[in-house]
Amino acid sequence: MTTTPRFTDTKILIVGSGISGMAMAIELITRYKIKDIVIIEKSGGFGGTWRDNIYPGAACDVFSSLYSFSFAQKFDFTRSLPGQEEILEYLTDVAQEYKLYQIARFNSSVRQMQWDDTEMRWHTTVSVDGGKDAEYGNSYEIVSDFVISAIGQLCKPKGFDMPGLEDFKGKVMHSARWDRGFSIKDKKVAIVGTGSTSAQIVPEIAKEVAHLTVCQRTPGFVIPRHDRELPQWQRFLRSYLPPLRKRIRAEAMNFRELFHQAVTQADSPYADFMRQMNNGLVEKQLGHRPDLQEKVKPRYNPGCKRTVITNDYYPTLARDNVDLKTAHIERVTEDGIKFEGIDEVQKIDVLILATGFDTFNFLGDLNISGLNGQTLDEIWPGGVAKALKGIMIPNVPNFGMLYGPNTNLSHNSLILVIEAQSRCLAAMIDRIYNLRKAENGTLAVWPKKEVTEAHWEKLQERLQNTSFSDPACSSWWKRHDGTIVNNWPGTAIDYQRLLEEVKWQDFDATGTAAQRFTAEVSKRSIQTVPRVVEEAWLSRGSIAAIALGTLAAGVTLHRVWRQIAPMRF
Repeated sequence: MTTTPRFTDTKILIVGSGISGMAMAIELITRYKIKDIVIIEKSGGFGGTWRDNIYPGAACDVFSSLYSFSFAQKFDFTRSLPGQEEILEYLTDVAQEYKLYQIARFNSSVRQMQWDDTEMRWHTTVSVDGGKDAEYGNSYEIVSDFVISAIGQLCKPKGFDMPGLEDFKGKVMHSARWDRGFSIKDKKVAIVGTGSTSAQIVPEIAKEVAHLTVCQRTPGFVIPRHDRELPQWQRFLRSYLPPLRKRIRAEAMNFRELFHQAVTQADSPYADFMRQMNNGLVEKQLGHRPDLQEKVKPRYNPGCKRTVITNDYYPTLARDNVDLKTAHIERVTEDGIKFEGIDEVQKIDVLILATGFDTFNFLGDLNISGLNGQTLDEIWPGGVAKALKGIMIPNVPNFGMLYGPNTNLSHNSLILVIEAQSRCLAAMIDRIYNLRKAENGTLAVWPKKEVTEAHWEKLQERLQNTSFSDPACSSWWKRHDGTIVNNWPGTAIDYQRLLEEVKWQDFDATGTAAQRFTAEVSKRSIQTVPRVVEEAWLSRGSIAAIALGTLAAGVTLHRVWRQIAPMRF
């Protein structure tokens, strides 16, 4: 594969080199043989969130058997729930295998993207943020036919808006910007946040700090983490027995899909089972600390917030050198934290912010202008992000996004969503290119505003009937007005099926090839994009029944043969 022939001109510009950006590039390269691609990445390599989040204890909550691309499955993860370093190693191996390093430009960021109505192409300003490239110039412009945002929902760390923070003399670091060169050993540390990230950090750092203060606003819904080391013989069998590994992946898929009811339907048996698991864990691990039991008890439905999966968080809170503070943080001082209702300032040396990300800004710091110079603020009034099927925005032509609005899952692997999106967008890009080529002209396509609005309204109606909308808690996928802009209401399979069809009548078009586009749509308005089927069609019981039935039929046939065989001679 060759790199793009022109440094400042390309067919497709992809912003972001995490799982989404990689999936998009690989789909275009392998299925449609489009090689004129440039990937712009702010950091120094592939990996996205798994490169950024290097805090102690960072790991995945999805089974390792399911947490890899369908087209590049990893069979030899060492644990059932893989750690950050092993996932990052896998992603860099995939990038190497598909030669993505040849089209990637690291330590570069995108600030400005403008659609040219006359030229019908994107003009993107790229800032060179580091490395030797910065010695030659600090910015340049790339012109492209298409732009794909693979920034995702979890890229911009959320700050900590608290009076006095600027006066603090100690060390402050966000969980997604962990300073590995800084030692917290024997220091007095406070961590703000009690979500999944904090639940991974707290047990690790409590072992070496002098004292740890955990600042909790809302307790997490905690269930056991069923993680174990996978022995070598199991990894060997997965690697060399394709039917076995396919079955293991399919069962993992089925299990996670069942989990959907637990986090969306508060009155379901699965939600009750989650409550029982949480209550059992509290009683078992904090039975000797009734004071802590009351503090960590969630008072909302399972699924209202992201579920915390851990075995050692509760026991860590009971350590002698750990305090759980539930009082409101009044202010930060030069040397500590002042809690509301407590006169004494909690002295600390280090403040860790496990406060998550700015999840309502789906395009990071990108300044985008679409048709007629319309800005994203004008397209999304009030900052409420709306995209048709989560991947395309009205009045933003030849633009796609992965892991966009209302595509987040709280029960299954996001790779399932991302692959479906990359398949759909790549198929659309290919058809647009074919129409342009047939006319030797230009073509710009974008979703109709009324169709996008109808899609969004339907989603909100469904989402308001899920546990995500429970008013008893706040979450990173729900705005202050209750609008849920991040989550998808259905299962992963439901979303995959949504993207199996491209309804071209839902799109507007302009350009010299627009007339052909209209004619083609009238002939074939629906384009099918086959999804990756990973679920198991048959349960273990069904397989056993079929096997027993086959065995019984074989025995019967054998008996019949023994009876009729002598008659042949």
